This record gives sequence, structure tokens and C-alpha cells, in this order.
Amino acid sequence: MSIEIKAPSFPESVADGTVATWHKKVGEACTRDELIADIETDKVVIEINAPSEGALTEIIKGEGEIIQSDELIARFEQGAVAEAPAPAVAVTESVATQSDAELIVSPAAKKMMAENNLTNNEVTGSGKAGRVTKEDVQAVIDQRKIQSAVAEVSAPPAASAPLATMAAVEGDRQERRVPMTRLRARIAERLLNATQTTAMLTTFNEVNMQPIMELRAKYKAQFEKTHNGTRLGFMSFFVRASTEALKRFPAVNASIDGDDIVYHGYFDVGVAVSSDRGLVVPVLRDADAMSLASVESKIREYGAKAMDGKLSMDEMTGGTFTITNGGVFGSLMSTPILNPPQAAILGMHKIQERPMAVNGEVKILPMMNLALSYDHRLIDGKDAVQFLVAIKEMIEDPARILLEL
Repeated sequence: MSIEIKAPSFPESVADGTVATWHKKVGEACTRDELIADIETDKVVIEINAPSEGALTEIIKGEGEIIQSDELIARFEQGAVAEAPAPAVAVTESVATQSDAELIVSPAAKKMMAENNLTNNEVTGSGKAGRVTKEDVQAVIDQRKIQSAVAEVSAPPAASAPLATMAAVEGDRQERRVPMTRLRARIAERLLNATQTTAMLTTFNEVNMQPIMELRAKYKAQFEKTHNGTRLGFMSFFVRASTEALKRFPAVNASIDGDDIVYHGYFDVGVAVSSDRGLVVPVLRDADAMSLASVESKIREYGAKAMDGKLSMDEMTGGTFTITNGGVFGSLMSTPILNPPQAAILGMHKIQERPMAVNGEVKILPMMNLALSYDHRLIDGKDAVQFLVAIKEMIEDPARILLEL
């Protein structure tokens, strides 16, 4: 029985996709739900699994080709018998997988290792928990090519070889050129578009983190025990403070659509997460109704999915406001770029002890710089400043969050 393998249905925000990797060749046996291909979009990598036991009979869209939503990409024969692999391939695959217990290798990386006769001992994983990615394997392959080229040009020259040629070879500097991923290209496009099509402005403030730090230290162990291992972090406080501030300043939670202003009656907060593939922004739906524990748990879940490339389209789509925390990487100050069509983004930074004047006395306090970038076409400077002040007041006096003051 022949089955058509089609591209997934992309949401309206995703125009098309690219066939990133075929994990199975024509005639190669597959089990039901086994990974056969990866489709890369502007937002996520979508896995295509085998519909049943069988084998691919035709690959219509090769690696690197652009595909549209629901487009036919391959044909699959249910119950087909795979062709016997050549002995050399079988030996290579056994070598590449002999140390799987010691090294975690993604399917795409394992395929590349087999095709290039690489063993686990030759590749170092840079992913989560030492996971080997396609980029790790490609780096080793590129390094092999460079070493081979250097060996050729640096071989002992003939007696008549000019000394100038030898000097030029010794002074060669190495470069590595790799194609930009769709996600990285899309990030670049969106960031450039945000700076060119919005009247972006940034306002700054600073917040005393000592009250939150004391509250966290006091209840940290009890919080983790009560909520099944969920740790109490700072991000949940900022999410709650932001949603309360958004209620007071509806323009910050709005967006521009043509000549119209769309005021959103819900609070979907995007949280910027760094991954091996680039920056992604999964969304906390109805964040105003979430508890601190549920916010922390969801953020950790998103972080793990981002590292494994498992975030879904739904988790990445939408959002009315974004929070990004450059402080985890040591940033003291930055001007975050808007995430269109959103009108504002809050930037958190590193907590740094500084001397501060308090009631005429100098005290050393843990301070954090806050930055709010906003679209001045929609948000007036007064509202932006007061919005940031509201967040500052709630963080410095956490009771205000509970009492909605």
C-alpha cells in the first residue's frame, strides 16, 4: 500500500519550510513512528515520522529544498522490504554507534558520522548533556578538510620552489564558511525589520533586588518541597509584576495593525530562551492567571524543549509582551530590540552590589538595571516610564503584587 508523505500544515505566521535532513534513504526499512525527516521552519524543527512499518519508495523533495504547507515530499510503501545495505555501510554504522552508551548522538549527527567514517571518539558534543549535534559533526568534517589542504600545501617543496611561496603558505589563516540556518536568518530579518519599521525608544530604571532575594531565601526550600521540585527564581516575580503593570497601561499590551491599534484583553507573555540554534521566544498563555510555581515550571519546560529543538509552533506563536534576561550571561545594561508586532519588551540584567544612598546613609545593595524598549508610535514616554516604575515598585515591595497595589 502506497502512502503519501506530506509536509505539515504550517500556521499563517510561517510561509514555508526547508527539508533539513532525510534520516532514511529510499528502500531503507522503517518501523512505525521512526524519525525519517526533519523539516526546518523559521521558528522550529518539525519531525516527520514513518506512518507504519515499511520503506520510502521515492523522495520528491531533497535536503535543502523549500516546501510549502501540506506539499508532497515523499512516497512510502507500507510493509516494504528494505534493500540489503552494502557491507562497507554496515561496518561504518557499527563503528559510529558502538559507543552510544557513552555518547548521546542525534539521529542527523549519527547519519553524518556514518557517511564520513567518523567514530564517537573523534566527535565532541556541545549540546545539552554532551549531546552531539549536526554542527559538531560538520565542524570535525571541516577541520579534516582544512588539515588535508594544509598537509598538501605544506609538503616538502621541490628544490626549485621559490622561498616566497613557502612564506605565503606558512602565513595562511584558516576560515570556515557555513550556511546560515533558517532560524538564524529569520531572527536577523525580524531584528532588522524591528529597527527599520518602528519608532523604537528605550527607557531605563534600577531596582533593589534585596526584598525579593530575602523572600526567596526564606521560602526557597519550602517552595521547592511544596511544588514537587520546582525552584523559585526571579523570572516568575517579573512575569507577575509585568502582567499587573500591563493591566494598568493597556497601550503597552497593544499592537499596531495597519492604521488600527489592537488592544489585547489577555496577557500572553513571551520569555526569551537561548538555545543552540538561536534565540527563541515561547509564550506563557494567560500569564496573569498563572501562579509563581506554574510560571517557573513552564519556563524550565520551555528551556529544556528549546535545547532539544522540541518547541512546537503553538508554543512559539503569538505573545503580547516579551521579557528577556541578559543578566544570566553577565550583561549589566542593554537595549532589547522589539519583537514585532508587540509594542514593548522588558530587559532584565545582572544583579550587582552597588553603594546606594538610603535615608541619608550609604548602603551596599544588590541592584539590577531594567530596560524597557517600546514603540513610540503607540506608547508615550510618560506611560513607558510609569510602566517601568510600576514594575520597580512591585519588585521592591512584593506584597504589592499580591494586593494588586
